[in-house]
Amino acid sequence: MKNLDDVISEIESRLDEKDEVRELAIKSSRTIARLAGSAIQGMHRGEDSAGALQETREEVFKLRSLLDGHPDLFHAGFVENAMQEACEAFLVHAILKAEPLPTPKECGVTDTAYLLGLGDVVGELRRFALTDLRDGDVAGASVTLERMERILDALMRFDYPTALVALKRKQDVARSLIEKTRGELAVAARSHELEKKLDSFRGKL
Repeated sequence: MKNLDDVISEIESRLDEKDEVRELAIKSSRTIARLAGSAIQGMHRGEDSAGALQETREEVFKLRSLLDGHPDLFHAGFVENAMQEACEAFLVHAILKAEPLPTPKECGVTDTAYLLGLGDVVGELRRFALTDLRDGDVAGASVTLERMERILDALMRFDYPTALVALKRKQDVARSLIEKTRGELAVAARSHELEKKLDSFRGKL
């Protein structure tokens, strides 16, 4: 038992370090979530979100570097959630710009965070589709709906246990949002067609 104090001191030192890293990781995760959310809101307002996205990307890789050697913290819920939100912002931006989708490695996230973030993209695309419908752009909303459907088709390829990747809820939510959007688009399309016929009729009077 002579070395008990030494062993305990070493453990205490390692846990102190891990606790400090954890606190920094929580702070960084909150920053990532805030930046990603700001970037997405900017996209909905038609603003240039490149700056916010670059800040988000830098913070993601800073967090990855911080957690190097602490895989248990890297896979903690608060980190995964932040990575998921960052990934969602990167993907939405790429889709809007008609650019190739960034890979998980390029986003700096795990495969799980990537898939979960991709699932959330469907909800953001629905918001863009609804904006198009309010503006009378039925064609634009139709294109967005097709993108939503493609994402769901991709997500449905993953039929793994929840313990491996918890996609089931994302799949169900995406399917529900697509069905609602499809119904709203059909109503808008019929209304648009009726309006065109009425305009044509008025023009003949």
